[in-house]
Amino acid sequence: MKNKYPAKKLLIVLFVCLVAVIASCKKDKKAVVVPPDATPTGIGLVEESDSAYIRNLFINVSQIGTQTVSDTSDYLFFDTGSGGMVFDAEGIIPSPIYSTAGFNFTGDSVVVNGITITNQTSTIQYGDDANSTLTVYGNLAYAAVTIDQPGGDVVIKRLPFFLTYLAKDNHGTVYPPHSFDVFGVNPEYDLNFSNGVDLQSPFNYFSPGTGLTKGFKIAALSTGNFSYYGNYVNNVVTLGLKSSDLATSSGFSTSTLQYSPTYGYDPYISGTVTYNGKTVSTDMLFDTGTNAYSVIEDPTAATSDSLLPVNSTVAITTTSGFDFSYTTSNAYYVTYVEKSSQQDEYPTIFGIDFFLDNEYMLDIADHKMGVKNN
Repeated sequence: MKNKYPAKKLLIVLFVCLVAVIASCKKDKKAVVVPPDATPTGIGLVEESDSAYIRNLFINVSQIGTQTVSDTSDYLFFDTGSGGMVFDAEGIIPSPIYSTAGFNFTGDSVVVNGITITNQTSTIQYGDDANSTLTVYGNLAYAAVTIDQPGGDVVIKRLPFFLTYLAKDNHGTVYPPHSFDVFGVNPEYDLNFSNGVDLQSPFNYFSPGTGLTKGFKIAALSTGNFSYYGNYVNNVVTLGLKSSDLATSSGFSTSTLQYSPTYGYDPYISGTVTYNGKTVSTDMLFDTGTNAYSVIEDPTAATSDSLLPVNSTVAITTTSGFDFSYTTSNAYYVTYVEKSSQQDEYPTIFGIDFFLDNEYMLDIADHKMGVKNN
């Protein structure tokens, strides 16, 4: 029989289909899962004391590329006074590939043991006058770098670094391999290469994870863990900053770093230093790589280089509101005053002893540096 109500039947069919579609949509709809914030990554350091007043920090790099680093050369100076990793080729590159004359390959680059060595060459110089100038020679290289940690290795997947083959002074003295292996973590550029690559802190290439800001903190070191043979101390460095670290309530006094296209972000905080009743305005560098003393730059000093007497008081005040003072001794906070030719020629350098009593923070993402009394 012919249906007298085709429109009504069609309406019912459409209704049923609509209900089915709605049911299907409800069935397929899934709750949005928000990943939890990542946990900051702890890195331990070796704290070593060569004498009563010389203290060093080392980081344990166990593998570069696919090559395991030997026990005699896996410790690099952990340095807040420079930016970029510098490592000698001895032990990770076969001798036919390099010598003290340089790397031996043709073309733009070569891959050896998982390490890409480029034809981009450069040098780094150490020392401050003609009597003590030392030059380190090397090439730009790339590799995955593994930092050995008891709780699980930390891997920086592709790190540009300076692979070196020779270190000698201006008198021709050649230094042993690995004498100048450095893990520089501040935001300045140690080197600029002609292919546009700037040698920067390895931590600039580490992704901390969801909810964390790229950067790190260094805990106050205290004096108890330094020894002649070195003590490994867990979680001295924390990679990845939480929002609470960056909040005003964290206690860190932070300063915004100034940028230069050639040098990157200057790792200096401005303020004043008071010694012997005299106050000087200066930029300050907090440097774990200066391991035996601090140097106050004073363009109006009476002599070019003088050691502050034992029991001298030095007070630091930054423009961001940080205050700290210390008393010099024969073993701790040994401090020199240097007469610079002009006020902004060199920064005042506070060496590793500053880190005994204070925390340090670098916000890599937002280019800020913070210090905090422990």
